[in-house]
Amino acid sequence: MAKKSKPLVWLEYAAARGLLGALGLLPRRAALAAANVAAMGGYHLLGGLRRVALANLEIAFPDMVPAERVRLAKGGFKNLGRILGEFSQFPKATPESLKEVIEFQVDPAVYSEYQRLKSEGRGIIIVSPHLGNWEMLVFGWATYDGPMSYLARPLDNPLLEKLTADLRRKFGNRPINKTNSVMTAARVLREEGLLGILADVNAHPKEGVFVPFFGIPACTSTGVALLAMRTNSAILPMCGAWDEEEQHYVAVHGKLIYAADTGERRSDILQTTAAFTAEVEKLIRRFPDQWLWIHKRYKTRPPGEPDLYRSKG
Repeated sequence: MAKKSKPLVWLEYAAARGLLGALGLLPRRAALAAANVAAMGGYHLLGGLRRVALANLEIAFPDMVPAERVRLAKGGFKNLGRILGEFSQFPKATPESLKEVIEFQVDPAVYSEYQRLKSEGRGIIIVSPHLGNWEMLVFGWATYDGPMSYLARPLDNPLLEKLTADLRRKFGNRPINKTNSVMTAARVLREEGLLGILADVNAHPKEGVFVPFFGIPACTSTGVALLAMRTNSAILPMCGAWDEEEQHYVAVHGKLIYAADTGERRSDILQTTAAFTAEVEKLIRRFPDQWLWIHKRYKTRPPGEPDLYRSKG
């Protein structure tokens, strides 16, 4: 990616800072409402992203009526607006206010296992899809259990990267540059016991394996499986989903997964990746209007298979 010019860097920063600042002046519910209006504007104006969302929904739910796919696509845009609105409120957040905004429904047995692993110098990898509010999930965990380190790809604008990173660190959370991060991630798991990773995006063939995702082979990063195998850590798929009735987030999780250990490395990676991806899919099916449908999850295809997005027009 070409390096951005200094004027463009400052222009993007000023626009983002102005938007977040304006939303931040509003009470939380008003900020969410305003961000929702902006998100719906995005749905109508950003035709390319809208078409990707509808194509993904057709792939994932081939028997669903078109009107329902449109509803879910709009829901995905609304979810992005909600994330923006909440992010603008982070400077005002307190541990007390966060407890009102996100509820953690963690199985006591799973939490006990996390504590046991941590005492043994092992850990749990929290694998979150881009579902619900992943920013709030990490932010809220700091008040539920303590600060969390998590892998993140830095933004290509250094000023915006500093702005977002400073907000994310407010309660001690630590974003880690995911590029060449294996050694750091392994150390975090051994020393801190917990590491967050977003692991539901399309991967390059050299960095992933094909596993079922909504019944279709999807190239998925091997990083989570390799890290779990290397550190003898468990994997826990989790998301912070919006509860419309309660008007707050609920952190829910899937099944606790341990890396396969048959002695066949390639097979173990494939089995482990397929296992946590299946749990991620269950979470998305539970909250289908809150996933990032605008991402080309099926862009990488197995050799000889056609481009799924071209076939969807």
